[in-house]
Amino acid sequence: MIKDKSKVKDYYNALVQRKSDYVGVFFVGVKTTSIFCIATCTARKPKLENVEFYSSMKDAMDHGYRPCKVCKPTQNANETPEIVIKAIEMLKAKPKEKIKNYQLREAGISPDTLRRWFNKNYGMTFHTYQRMYRINNAFNEIKAGNKTTGTAYENGYESLSGFGYTFKKIIGRSPSQSSAENLIIISRVTTPLGPMFVGATNKGLCLLEFVDRKMLETEFRDLQKLLKATILVGENEYTQQATSELKEYFNGERKSFSVPLDTPGTDFQQEVWNNLQKIPYGSSTSYQKQASMLKNPAAVRAMATANGYNRVAIIIPCHRVIGKNGQLRGYGGGIERKKWLLTFEKANLHKTS
Repeated sequence: MIKDKSKVKDYYNALVQRKSDYVGVFFVGVKTTSIFCIATCTARKPKLENVEFYSSMKDAMDHGYRPCKVCKPTQNANETPEIVIKAIEMLKAKPKEKIKNYQLREAGISPDTLRRWFNKNYGMTFHTYQRMYRINNAFNEIKAGNKTTGTAYENGYESLSGFGYTFKKIIGRSPSQSSAENLIIISRVTTPLGPMFVGATNKGLCLLEFVDRKMLETEFRDLQKLLKATILVGENEYTQQATSELKEYFNGERKSFSVPLDTPGTDFQQEVWNNLQKIPYGSSTSYQKQASMLKNPAAVRAMATANGYNRVAIIIPCHRVIGKNGQLRGYGGGIERKKWLLTFEKANLHKTS
C-alpha cells in the first residue's frame, strides 16, 4: 500500500479528475465497497479517507479488494494500446524489414510513447523488440538450412558483420554455431486477471505466468538452463494456439486445453503436473487427495512443492488444489486470483460452448 502523503494526494486528484495518463500507475481500493478501480473509473468518487492506493493490481487483490465492474481494472489497466497493436501489425506484415521512427510517425504512432510502453511491459524498447523478432526469423531460417549471407540481407541487415554481431549478442552464439540451439519464444497476452507471458519452444508451451509473479525471472533462468535455450520475444504456432485457447477459457467457452506442452522437470514433477490436469474443470481437490494418487502417497509436502514449480498456470490447473479444510493456500499468481478462477469455473461449469 502506498503511504507517501504527497503521492496519495496526487493520486487522489488524478482519480477525481479521471486522468488517463495515470491508468496502470496506481490502483485505488475503496474501503466502503471492497472494490478497486483505475484512475479513469466513471463511478461516483469516494472520499479521500475511504480509499487506499496500491502500485499493482496484485497488491490490491491481496488486500481483499475485488475488481470494479464499471472500469474493469484487470482488463483496462494493462490492455495493449491501439498504437502498440498497430506497430506490431506493421512488424508482422514485413518481419524482415526494420521499421524506422519516421515510418511510425507516418502511421500516426509516437515513437516515444511506443518506447515507454515496451520498456514498461517488456523491459526493452520497440526497436530492440523488432531486432529480436527479426533475429528469431533469421534463426529459424538458418536452422532450416539457409545460408547465413542470404539470411542476413533478406532480414534487412546491410552488412554480414552487423548481422553476425547482433545475432551473437542476442542468441549468444554466432550464426554458424547456432544450428543446434533452441529458442523459447515469449509473447504477452491480456486477461481479465491481468497480463500474462506466454512462452513456447518448437515442441510446445513451456510458460504461462502472470507478469507480476515474483518468481518469474527465476523461471526464465531455469527454463533457459533446462531446455538449453535462448529467450526471444515473438510468436510461434504454440503461443498463438495458447493465446486463442486462453481467450476462449476466459469467455467461458473452453473447459480443457489442447495446446501441446513442453514442460521440463523431474519424473516426480511430471507425475504431479499430469495429475493436476486430471482435476475436472469447476472442481477442486485437496493436497492430500492429490498426493494419494502418486506413487509415493506420503509425499504431500513434496507434491505441494512440485505444484509451486508449475510454470504453466491455468492450463496445468494448480489453482484447483486447496487445503484439506477448504482454505485457499499458496498460488504463484496470488490467492485472490486463485479464488477468482475457482469461482469463475464453478459459475461457467454448465455453460455450453
